[in-house]
Formats: sequence, structure tokens, C-alpha cells
Amino acid sequence: MEHILIVDDDKAIRQTLKVHFQQCGFRVSLAETAEEGVNLVMSSNVNAIVSDIRLPGLDGLSFLREVKQRFPSMPVIMITAFHDLEMTVAAMQGGATDYVPKPIDLTELDAALERALSQESVIDSGALTLGPPDSPRSLIVGQSFTMKEVFKCIGLVSQSRVTVMILGESGTGKELVAKAIHSASAERHLPFIAVNCAALVETLLESELFGHERGAFTGAVGAHKGKVEQVGEGTLFLDEIAELSPSIQGKLLRILEEREYSPLGSTQIKKSKARFITATNVQLEDRVASGEFREDLYYRLNVASINLPPLRDRRSDIPLLVEFMLKKINRDLQKNVRRVSADAMECLQSFSWPGNVRQLENVLMKAVVMERGDTLTTMHLASEVSCQAKCTAELPHGVPAPGLISLRDLERDYISRVLDSTGWHKGKTCDILGISRPKLDRRIHEFGLTPPGGVKKN
Repeated sequence: MEHILIVDDDKAIRQTLKVHFQQCGFRVSLAETAEEGVNLVMSSNVNAIVSDIRLPGLDGLSFLREVKQRFPSMPVIMITAFHDLEMTVAAMQGGATDYVPKPIDLTELDAALERALSQESVIDSGALTLGPPDSPRSLIVGQSFTMKEVFKCIGLVSQSRVTVMILGESGTGKELVAKAIHSASAERHLPFIAVNCAALVETLLESELFGHERGAFTGAVGAHKGKVEQVGEGTLFLDEIAELSPSIQGKLLRILEEREYSPLGSTQIKKSKARFITATNVQLEDRVASGEFREDLYYRLNVASINLPPLRDRRSDIPLLVEFMLKKINRDLQKNVRRVSADAMECLQSFSWPGNVRQLENVLMKAVVMERGDTLTTMHLASEVSCQAKCTAELPHGVPAPGLISLRDLERDYISRVLDSTGWHKGKTCDILGISRPKLDRRIHEFGLTPPGGVKKN
């Protein structure tokens, strides 16, 4: 009979879990404090531990470290009521097998315990671990299952300098995840530099990344150090990696394979020890299949990957995000919005959020600016948010709203309206949409958009 140790200062939780696990056929021991838990682990043949993070005296993370020092392969599942990134990262870096939030979902806990008992631990006792979480509070918020998995991935990939690819739609927070990985790594005291690969034309992007010598191109009046050199042994985050030209793809592959590169206009070979994290909102496999992206580079970049869910797939996080964002907006704008009406929250949770977390923050900021009282109501929410929520609320369950359109049609509509409003000036349109020129051209082609007079402006 497998032996489970439960460590929690809440008597009700201890007894509830004891009864549950005994009914499941386990032998169960209980401890109220970490010190008592350590003694039981030392004196008993324990197969797995379920422990709260918040404990009186020696806290749960310290208890985890104590256990792992003595029994590196011991499965430990951490439980907490605090749904923040730092706690998850600290637990995963400390060697926790899994992480389950309160209120405890017994089905989720059972699944975590089953995984813990069925797998041999592969935690390396010499792996890098984080110190105390003394960095500023992360901007990544979530308590849904999908975000819990993201937090765990951040904790795991930050233990080494492995190359990471972050996947997700625009506005999901890919750069925040990259910063979180860097902040949780042993190199957090070194530079973190972000480069948007779609923001510059090829020559300027090549110079921005690798540097250039005087006279390398028109306007190069002096030598310039690129981001690869500036970041040193820190983290270089390359956003919108799919937009790289074939030439720059080749240079990046050389850095990843040989750790060598040459500045633009130079034959000098330089070395790089940078850690690379990339991000994209497109299916790179499709670009590889069409020949637009090098297959060898794709495999070099995709050593480890983190998938960020769209906001519509984690609606349970919206109240938490709203609370977090409103506090930040109040500080930034010196406002005092302290509540959200029930109708407003229903609208926010019903909307599909094609622009994801970025769009949510933008909607809240606009509403707070216009709100005169201390309660955010539907009056100042963006019209599209209020409209979709109202239509959805009035329909029986399972009946599609007749006025709603697909995300693809919504995107086509929006791009078409912005193009018309700028007189098809692509430069201004890109600025408004926040996308690159190549991406705009692809969307125009995909959606079959044509200017009214047939004349396209640059």
C-alpha cells in the first residue's frame, strides 16, 4: 500500500484529504507543520508528499528544499491559494513534481498524484535553482489550468540556457513570458534585449542584430554594435521571428550552430554567448513547408516551446486580470476605480477578445479614463464588447448569435476599414494595426482586398 504524507496547517483540509486518499486505497500520514513533516519523511517509508506552500514556521518552499536535499527523487505536490507566477516558479525550481491551486479540485489532485507515482523523477540535483523571489512582481496573471501549465514551463526552461520558442496569438503576452524566463534564470543580472523582427527593413534589422562597420550602407557614418554583441551572455528575445529574411535566417543559424557572426560590411568573425528566446504568432511549420522559413533553423529554435492560450480559452482568468489591470491603471492614471459592476463583468467575460490580453487592457484603460465614479460600468466599455455580450446573453444555451461573425471575418473587416480610413496608405495602416508591412501585404492578399480606385499608397 502506497504511503502519502499530507502537510497542511488547516485541520479541515488535512482530514478531508486523509479520508479521500484512504478511500482511494492509500495509507495516509498527516503533519501540521513543515518540521513535523520532515520528521515523518525521515522516519517513515513515504511514497509521495502533498504539501501546502504557506505553513507556519518553516514555510512550504523551505520544506520542499529540505525534502529534496535528503530524497531528490521524492514526488512532492505543492498546494497554495496564491495564484502567482513567483510561487509556481519557486516550487518548480525547487523540484516540485506538480502544483495544484486552492480551492482544491480533487480530480486534478488525483491526476497529479497518479502522474507523480507513475513516473520516475528526472530532477538533477545539480540543476540551477532560483534564489528567493526578490525580483519585482510579474505582470503575468492567471489561475486557469492552461496558465498553470505555462507557469510550470517557465520554471522548468529557466533552469538552463536552452533556446525557447513562445507561440501564441498577438496580444497574449509573449514578451512578458520571455522576460519571466530571463528573470527566473541564473543570468537574471545580465541584459535582456527585445527585438521586433518585423519592425525594420532587412538591412536595418541586420545592422540592429549584428552591427555594422562604417560605410557598410548609405548612412552608416560610423561603426555600430549590434544587439547580439550588446546582450553579451544575457537573453536576446526575437519577436515575430517568422518575418526574418532568408539572409538573416542564415546568419542566425550560424550563431546557433557555431556561435559565430560577422557585422554588416565586415569580414571579422565575432563570438556570441547569448541565450535566444523567440516568439511568433504564425504556424512556422507552414512557412517551412512553403520554403519561406529554413527547416534547419526551425529545429534549432524550437528546442523547447511554450504555448500561450488566447484569452477566450481562459475566460476564468478574466476577473483576476481585470483586478490586476485596474490596480495598475489606477496607479498610472491616478484614478480611483475600485469596483466593476456585474453587467460590466458579464460583458468582459462574454467577449471573444480577438486582441487578447492587450485588447482587454486597452478597453479597461479607455473605460477608466471616461469613468467619473469609482465603479466601472457598461456605459464606458467599448461598443463592440457591450454589443457581443448583450447578444450572447439573450440567446438560449447552444444557439449561435445571428449577428456574430468569425474571428477571420472580424479581422478582414477591421483591416479593410483601417485601409479605407487611411486612403490605403500602407505605412499609416501598419502603424494603426500594429503589424509589419509584409504581414499587411499577406492579409490583403489572403482576404482579397482591393482599393476603391485601384491605387495603392506606400
